[in-house]
Amino acid sequence: MNIVVGYLPTPAGRAALRAGIAEAILRSADLVVVQGHHTKRWGRHTGPEDPEAAMREDRAALDESGVSYELVPVAHDADPADVILEATYRGRTALLVIGTRRRTPVGKLIMAPTTQRLLLEAGCPVLCVKAGYDAA
Repeated sequence: MNIVVGYLPTPAGRAALRAGIAEAILRSADLVVVQGHHTKRWGRHTGPEDPEAAMREDRAALDESGVSYELVPVAHDADPADVILEATYRGRTALLVIGTRRRTPVGKLIMAPTTQRLLLEAGCPVLCVKAGYDAA
């Protein structure tokens, strides 16, 4: 059984990774981390000051968790939603975990296109985690 996480080195993406690790431990599942990069296709977002340092910290958290994981990079010309959905179709995916930014009341009506596609097209339950979530 797999838990798939859509990951960017942003506050929302890092929160999704923490929640994904917690879910993988809880369910004794493997983790598939679809690792994106900053492009317009992911929508507008706020990244860390040093994305490389954030990725190193997150990779260390994965290693320390003891969870079996696979990193799936998103090619620069690929649609992240396609890659994430494809990862959920491989194997037995129990849950897809994605991060969301906190939004204004008007912003809540307008969802990022990648998030919207994942919510509508995923063939498994989807857990949306707000930036700042700490699974500890």
